[in-house]
Amino acid sequence: MAKAFASQGDMTEKKITFDEVGRDLWAFTAEGDPNSGIIIGDDSVMVVEAQATPRLAEKVIERVRSVTDKPISHLVLTHYHAVRVLGASAYGADQIIMSDAARGMVAERGQEDWDSEFQRFPRLFEGHESIPGLTWPTTTFSDAMTVYLGNRRVDIRHIGRAHTAGDAIIHVPDENVMFTGDIVEDHSACYCGDGYFRDWGSTLDRIKAYGVDAIAPGRGGALIGQEAVNRAIESTRDFVHSTYAPAARVAARGGDLKEAWDAVRAECDPKFADYAIYEHCLPFNVARAFDEARGIAHPRIWTDKLDLEMWEALQG
Repeated sequence: MAKAFASQGDMTEKKITFDEVGRDLWAFTAEGDPNSGIIIGDDSVMVVEAQATPRLAEKVIERVRSVTDKPISHLVLTHYHAVRVLGASAYGADQIIMSDAARGMVAERGQEDWDSEFQRFPRLFEGHESIPGLTWPTTTFSDAMTVYLGNRRVDIRHIGRAHTAGDAIIHVPDENVMFTGDIVEDHSACYCGDGYFRDWGSTLDRIKAYGVDAIAPGRGGALIGQEAVNRAIESTRDFVHSTYAPAARVAARGGDLKEAWDAVRAECDPKFADYAIYEHCLPFNVARAFDEARGIAHPRIWTDKLDLEMWEALQG
């Protein structure tokens, strides 16, 4: 019998930090667990990323209430993954915003992703019994939309595929700050099981072209200053490339998934083994990289059964 996923035994409580990344802009981070963002406008608040359960969302709301008593009017979800969206009901926001592509992924694979994530990362679903069901947006956009929180402008864009097909970024021009979701990580592994390796670098280029002064990444600490921003963008690029290239070489010579696993580990372990959730992400990253290199354009829909079949194959 294959050993358990690394994340199934990860039950350690993470330290929460709450950093101001611009005027009335905050990053809620937790040592490699999913981050959330706070954008305070003239009369109301926008939250970026809901967390996995309403109980965990209350931890974000507690931090919001430490800096403002304005109501939470908008919730933006950068993509469809369960650990990002299933806590949405706690906020009571009038508008829940996703890209059209992200909403489509909720319809196509939202329940499967919830079931898969729940069984392989149980700690992130504290209070899961309080989840009312799948999270559906009230508002969607194709390429771009703008929200005004009073005079504060918030631009929400789908600038390319990377972590998923429906990733959104959120840019606040008056402070030149961006919330990137899992397109950019800092000292945390990228989860690539739903990713598009050959598109990811171009999407990073578009983020870099903004020249932002701070980023609240999907995981990892707040990135304040262009030096920190550029370092994280390039380390994310290196992570994605270092995962895909060895798997692609194995695929090109007709090797199998286990050979791809060994090749990716040889390339990535020396550089990234100490990154948060590295061992959790690696099986899914290798499987997706190997699939994409063999011409499978779109990520498979992960299920409990498929997770275990893949994991057993990787164990040899």
